[in-house]
Amino acid sequence: MKTAGFHDVAKEDIANLHAIRMAVTENVLSDPGKITVKDYEKILEQGKGWLCRIDYKVAGFAMVDMKNKNIWALFVHPEMERKGIGKRLFTMMVDWAFAQGIDKLWLTTAPNTKAERIYAGMGWKKTGEEKTGEIRFECTREEWQQFSLKLYQY
Repeated sequence: MKTAGFHDVAKEDIANLHAIRMAVTENVLSDPGKITVKDYEKILEQGKGWLCRIDYKVAGFAMVDMKNKNIWALFVHPEMERKGIGKRLFTMMVDWAFAQGIDKLWLTTAPNTKAERIYAGMGWKKTGEEKTGEIRFECTREEWQQFSLKLYQY
């Protein structure tokens, strides 16, 4: 029987997080050396991260950069997709960030991906395109609260 748990990210988890980042099939890094251990550590210092373990193995993670007010990472191992892990991590992260007093968050993702469709479906607004070609999404605390009300209605 598989057991799942959601936990705060610690520095000891970074190798597992990076392994998931390198395993994804969408939003693949063009240069695997672009993201380093120091990058993960910096985000943990400036924000917070969450992970999901299934049978003691990291299945996905999410990280928010509070200094820059952006969603820095949300990745689920390809073998663990479509189990609600990403949605749960994303919701935990965004709820937490807005509870800290941030008024607006932003994120970027590659166009024509599942991530693009998911963010749009969760109330995030497309606000432009980055120089990299990625789509920029933004969401205010008020917009998130309105979405959350719908999400948690029974």
